[in-house]
Parts: sequence; structure tokens; C-alpha cells
Amino acid sequence: MDELQKKIVEEMKVKPVIDVQEEIRKTIDFLKSYLKKHPFLEGFVLGISGGQDSTLAGKLAQLAIDEMNEEKEGRTYQFIAVRLPYGVQGDEDDCQDVLRFIQPTKTYRVNIKAAVDASIQALKDVGIELTDFVKGNEKARERMKVQYSIAAMNKCAVIGTDHSAESITGFYTKFGDGGADLVPLFRLNKRQGRQLLQELGCPEHLYKKEPTADLEEDKPQLPDEDALGVTYDEIDDYLEGKQVNDKAKVTIEGHYIRSQHKRHLPITIFDDFWK
Repeated sequence: MDELQKKIVEEMKVKPVIDVQEEIRKTIDFLKSYLKKHPFLEGFVLGISGGQDSTLAGKLAQLAIDEMNEEKEGRTYQFIAVRLPYGVQGDEDDCQDVLRFIQPTKTYRVNIKAAVDASIQALKDVGIELTDFVKGNEKARERMKVQYSIAAMNKCAVIGTDHSAESITGFYTKFGDGGADLVPLFRLNKRQGRQLLQELGCPEHLYKKEPTADLEEDKPQLPDEDALGVTYDEIDDYLEGKQVNDKAKVTIEGHYIRSQHKRHLPITIFDDFWK
């Protein structure tokens, strides 16, 4: 493992081997601790996409909420799952299976299409026409805006689904799905997330589902691996400190370098980052 890979692995906190039960317990305790240290909060909000990451984060959040309520500390906590389709979502059946698996305290469904279309039209009216790719970012940011509005009205924190295999590539929208109060899956890679879901009794078709952001209308259900130009197995191997082929290594490290700004708070004059 060369110096750059070593640096990235250390930053992403991925272990080559995990104890699945330990990681489940660690995540639940982290979520509970967050609520206990912020007494003005009464729960969590998370957008449910039907994919692996929100399925895992949602299930762990609900388990944490269940434990908090069982401890009867004089308060009632809730986990709010939010469905955020743009019009009709092609894999809606999977989303409903996810909700049945999680059993959230409360579920909202907010169709973001009217809000996104209005924003796009307002920009078009002043001569700015968005590409399909940038429109995808509009969808992601609208979804996060809705989650924060729901969280504000319910005294909740917003959970992000970012894990280390996503963080290393910057495969999320800045201030969209990359915006959250806490990211309980960070330190896990993609295959480790699947291991946790399997342990939690998740239906197999959900954790074996092909990952897709599904933000671009010109390329519906575009697999993440096609968009990234590298497989999650290769990313996971890299994060576990294993050797990967030269093409995968160059691609992964290229994504990491180009997306560094996404993993940094807004830059001030005192940061070395901008120099």
C-alpha cells in the first residue's frame, strides 16, 4: 500500500474486517448518544430512497429510537421516514418493502416534482437552462431541504447515508444528500453495509439491489458503478488496504482528489485548503 492509499484509508476509517454485531451496536449507541447530548431533539429524519444505504441507516435509526423509548426517560422519541419521489418512482415497490422492514414511527411522502420544476423554470426565465445532470442536483437539494423542514417542525436531526465507499468518491450532491447533521454509516464500505443488513434480517432483494442515484432523466436508473467507472468491489478492496488494478486505483484516487471540497466545511481565509 503506497502513501496515498494509506492516507485515504486512514481518513475513511475503514477496517479490513469487521465484527458485524459490534458495528450494529456501535451505530445504535452513537445515535442514542447524539440524542442524549442534544436534549432539544426528539428524534431523527431520513429520506428513504429504496437503496441499500438509506435502508440500513433507517433501520439502525429506528432501533435506536425503540431503545430510547424503552428506557423511558420521560420523553417520547420518533424516527420519521420520508419518501421523496420526483413524480412516480420506478422502484416504488422496493421503497415500500424498505418501509415494511424499518417499521418507522412515522412516514411522510412529499412529491418534490412541483418544487423542482418551479425552480428550474424560474432559472430558465432569467436565461439559465440547467443540464440534466445539474437538474439531478436540484432534486437532491430539494430532498434535503424538505427533510430539514420536517426535522425543524418535529425537533429532529437529519441523518445522512454517506458511507466511506461513497465519501471517497464524492458520489453525492454537495448540500444535497451530502448535507446532514450526522452520518452514522461513515467508516463502513459498501460490502460491510450489506453484511449489517443481512444480519438485521433485511430482505435479500433490497441489499443485493444494484446501487443507483437515479437523478438523471436522460439516464434513468444509471448504475453507480457505470457513473463512477469503477466497481464497488474495487472501491471496497482499496479501502480495506488491498491492492487493486492500476486502472481502478487511478480512477478511485482521481475521484478522491477531485471531490476533496465536498468533505470540507466552507473555506475560510485561515484554511490551507484554498492556497
